[in-house]
Parts: sequence; C-alpha cells; structure tokens
Amino acid sequence: MDEKKIEKAFADEKIAKTITCPQAFAIAEKYRIPKADISEYCNTHGIKIHACQLGCFK
Repeated sequence: MDEKKIEKAFADEKIAKTITCPQAFAIAEKYRIPKADISEYCNTHGIKIHACQLGCFK
C-alpha cells in the first residue's frame, strides 16, 4: 500500500473522517489505487466508510 499516495488523494479530495463507497471507488479509479488499499488505509486511520452498496469496504 502506498500510504503517501492515498494521503495525498484524500487531501486533494478533502476526505478527513468519513468517505462514501462511491467516493472511495472514484478515488481508486482517478488515482489508480487498488480498492483494497483504500480500505486498508481507512481501517488503519479510523476513516469510516459508509453507504457501501457492494460490501467491498468494511
């Protein structure tokens, strides 16, 4: 996982404490970051993912 890349992406998108599933998917695509890495980063940093329609993020 490239933590610095995800940090920058989240900062650019103004993500701090929560993120929606569609936002996570969009960031993954836009910044070419695997969805699993975004999930791991969020879990590690206490960022809550909500409105997940597929159950990809926990």
